[in-house]
Amino acid sequence: MSDAARHVVTFDESASGERLDRALAIALPALTRSRVKALIEGRRVTLADGTTIEEPSRKVKTGDRFVVDIPKPEPAIPLPQALDLDILHEDSDLLVLNKAAGLVVHPAPGNPDHTLVNALLAHCGDSLSGIGGVRRPGIVHRLDKNTSGVMVVAKNDRAHQALSKLFAAHDLTRIYQALVWGQPKPKSGTIEAAIGRHPVDRKRMTVRKTSGRQAVTEYWVEKSFGPALSPIASLVGAKLQTGRTHQVRVHLSHIGCPVVGDPVYGRKRNTGGPEALKTFERQALHAAVLAFRHPTTHKVMSFATELPQDFKRLVASLNSVK
Repeated sequence: MSDAARHVVTFDESASGERLDRALAIALPALTRSRVKALIEGRRVTLADGTTIEEPSRKVKTGDRFVVDIPKPEPAIPLPQALDLDILHEDSDLLVLNKAAGLVVHPAPGNPDHTLVNALLAHCGDSLSGIGGVRRPGIVHRLDKNTSGVMVVAKNDRAHQALSKLFAAHDLTRIYQALVWGQPKPKSGTIEAAIGRHPVDRKRMTVRKTSGRQAVTEYWVEKSFGPALSPIASLVGAKLQTGRTHQVRVHLSHIGCPVVGDPVYGRKRNTGGPEALKTFERQALHAAVLAFRHPTTHKVMSFATELPQDFKRLVASLNSVK
């Protein structure tokens, strides 16, 4: 099975009560059980009605019909691909760049190439290969595909380890700008709410009361747009005290002010305002500031990036709203 393929498997009574991963491995002998398990956890197995199955231990019932999508295999090692990069700083230890919205950080299912990793391999050459792992060379942290802003990348193992420790200890400064629906109340404050995987949709994160990892975000309103008593939207600053997956997006949604254009944690709004506000095609989120201590010189380095043009135009369209 070297190419992408789709298989439909219907189980009879002989498989009843068997674990799904084991039953599918028997029905599809070209796949190992571990491969089947990975496909299930990767949301590649559905029931005939389209319901996604994510539990390898699910018990099979007589008459169950499953569709198994096997993606085309990705290259074992990312290939260098020359892409334009907005580099803010570079030395022998690290590289700081302003990532464009739409650029995926590292190869993954659905985005096997033309990622930041591919571009870094082309820019830095073989010296970057393997640092921090073959699939994610040099990557210390990441920004979502549709989030823009400043990132730091390690260029050797020593820098990778030092920067990774800074991020793990939250011993650095990370500030985002976001355009959100409405206006946070109060206008500034601290959100302390643990974040964990959504119990149903495993690709989403959510605030968890009984589980999850500690997450703390400071926020403040920079400017609000629309009526003073009920603003349509607000430009908000957010400083991370922790670094959880999707933290800013989850926390702002949690307080009732989701990021404009967020397809996962936002929601459709029929309120007034310019059409650009309702049709913005990505989350209006930008990593504006990153400050950290250099792993070799130990000097504090600080980088600030402006909002990208599409974000600026969106904010400009709100300035006339009353």
